[in-house]
Amino acid sequence: MNNREFGSKGEDLACEYLKKNGYEILERNKHFSNLCEIDIIAKFKDKYVFVEVKTRQTDNFGSPFEAITKTKYNNIKTGVLSYLKENNIKNYQIDAIAITMNPELKIEHIKNV
Repeated sequence: MNNREFGSKGEDLACEYLKKNGYEILERNKHFSNLCEIDIIAKFKDKYVFVEVKTRQTDNFGSPFEAITKTKYNNIKTGVLSYLKENNIKNYQIDAIAITMNPELKIEHIKNV
């Protein structure tokens, strides 16, 4: 399994997790530029939720959350602001989901990062 397939599997798991927790998945892998892609755009009640997903085999080299750098976060914010403007959305938040596959599946969700 290559990195793209592995990342896609992580996003599939994140979508399943979000759906089980009452989220409606609206879009996946929304591109805004060569620097910005939003992994998941969902809706929870009346709020739009933009989700960055990071997946790792293990946490031997740190948490998947550590892969969300300041530059990555700023690129995500640029995409989110563009989407908000295009769709006239006021109520939103940015979340992050970390998935570790081994030794057992672990899904962590930080809301409103």
